[in-house]
Amino acid sequence: MSQALHPMLNIAIKAARAAGAIINRASLDLDILRINTKGPNDFVSEVDQAAEQVIIETLLQAYPGHGILAEESGREHGARNSEYVWIIDPLDGTTNFIHGFPVYAVSIALAHRGVVQQAVVYDPSRNDLFYATRGRGAFLNDRRLRVSKRTRLQDALIGTGFPFRRGDNFKRYMKMFEEVMQQCAGLRRPGAAALDLCYVAAGYYDGFFETGLNPWDIAAGSLIITEAGGLIGNFTGESDYLYQREVVAGSPRIYGQLVQILSPYSRVIKADEAEGAAAEAGAQATPEQALADSLKAEAPAEAPAPKKGPVRIRKGEAAASSTGTDTVNQPTPPAEDAPF
Repeated sequence: MSQALHPMLNIAIKAARAAGAIINRASLDLDILRINTKGPNDFVSEVDQAAEQVIIETLLQAYPGHGILAEESGREHGARNSEYVWIIDPLDGTTNFIHGFPVYAVSIALAHRGVVQQAVVYDPSRNDLFYATRGRGAFLNDRRLRVSKRTRLQDALIGTGFPFRRGDNFKRYMKMFEEVMQQCAGLRRPGAAALDLCYVAAGYYDGFFETGLNPWDIAAGSLIITEAGGLIGNFTGESDYLYQREVVAGSPRIYGQLVQILSPYSRVIKADEAEGAAAEAGAQATPEQALADSLKAEAPAEAPAPKKGPVRIRKGEAAASSTGTDTVNQPTPPAEDAPF
């Protein structure tokens, strides 16, 4: 990498490559891999846990006062009240990995006061490093990334992710899938959302949408997209997507057309999830569900309601909630106050 990188980004890259080395070694002998389930079709392997451990150790060795939000360990590590929070998915695409399908990645983002400032997504099987610093552009290895220039949805290649967990509304998703499929040039579903978002930034896709995602799936990719000139939001075009479990992204024109198609499904998805939660009351929550519930519980009661109308997200405005007192709609701190 020829350009000078921010010190915090360098540490994130070091952590991502260390995790990638663990993943690559394990990929050579998948038969001996120990695998557990967090829920139906939701797997965690010893590789996820080892990769997460080396990431956390690398980050906290450099920045012991920072907070951690990680997929497998939640907020067990780091300082809970820090303004700096690392949002980590040690192996996005675990199902692909355990089957030997080489589409998976390490995702690491750093949020400061609820706004993502640094982002790394590392594809260890291809040795592809996607990264961005807020305000400095997005890159794949040494190449500057820009979203595609296509303007018509009928010419666009769109990425998506299928629902797979218990309680997901498959029929509702298939209606969305059918509607988008009939209006675009093609739909793809490789199975690793962090990489999907980077593919939008690189212009491989013109847009992307998925439901059921968690903050660690999308925090890094969101900054990489906006730094590449793209837009990202929830199905109604608002910027509070990290905890809405719905996300749409794309080049500006394609993004707008996808929001038009998907916005009618937004409230219905939330109603479906509420009904599913009520139906499963009393069932033991998975660690992922428990963490999501705790994050929602920590949200301030006085948080401002989201705007009713669709809004455009300016370049670099992707936000990640970093502490229980931050909200994803929190405005970006003035440039003179930011330590970046």
